[in-house]
Amino acid sequence: MIEKEGDSIAVVMLSGVQYYTGQLFDMPAITEAGHKKGCFVGFDCAHAAGNVELRLHDWGVDFACWCSYKYMNSGAGGLAGAFIHENLRNTTKPTLLGWWGHDLKTRFQMTNVLELQPGVNGFRLSNQPILLVCPLQASLEVFNMTSMVELRRKSILLTGYLEYLIKHYYTEDQAQPHKPHVRIITPSDPQQRGCQLSLSFSVPIRRVFQELERRGVVSDMREPSVLRVAPVPLYNSFSDVHRFIGILGEALDASRK
Repeated sequence: MIEKEGDSIAVVMLSGVQYYTGQLFDMPAITEAGHKKGCFVGFDCAHAAGNVELRLHDWGVDFACWCSYKYMNSGAGGLAGAFIHENLRNTTKPTLLGWWGHDLKTRFQMTNVLELQPGVNGFRLSNQPILLVCPLQASLEVFNMTSMVELRRKSILLTGYLEYLIKHYYTEDQAQPHKPHVRIITPSDPQQRGCQLSLSFSVPIRRVFQELERRGVVSDMREPSVLRVAPVPLYNSFSDVHRFIGILGEALDASRK
């Protein structure tokens, strides 16, 4: 699409990981293709941050944004993050200004002359709410005990194990047409996904979701017909995945009654 239509496109803006399917996009390749056509390239990394390795600067991504309440564990309504490549630090200006965008050295001189900080720092508006900073800081301290390389290595194995068990136990069986089955819509290639597997069911999805919830499983339903399940390497184990498979069977059986 970029190769065909890129000359008429000003900005390419995509997800890093697609929220519904769980597909991980090839951000370096998309960035390179967009730049060859003179496009600015940015990514919504809400489902990528804390999930997969991100090298936005090295890839030449122009800008990105993300939340911290998913894989970064800050809680709902947590602080957001943003990135602007240093190549654009002196050319990109915010349209909404706040006093925290002013140079720290002269911020309290009250000259009424804006000295905008370069790059993404110039987009800051005001003080960070401390009650939102604390859980994010605590989470980042845990992340600093390991690395995204190590987490990603475990994630590939953990989600691969989940995929294997789902296919082994819950693939459609022509010999048992009435047996509930599960279809995975997330790409099977580990390099094209993060933690998440998006599942669709042969039985009503809302019933499955409710039965899982009743048994203490935290998953996420998205209309029209997907349940998102994500074993997270920072705190989930292979035993958790194995237990989930058994509970899923109970939920499928209960959803038929």
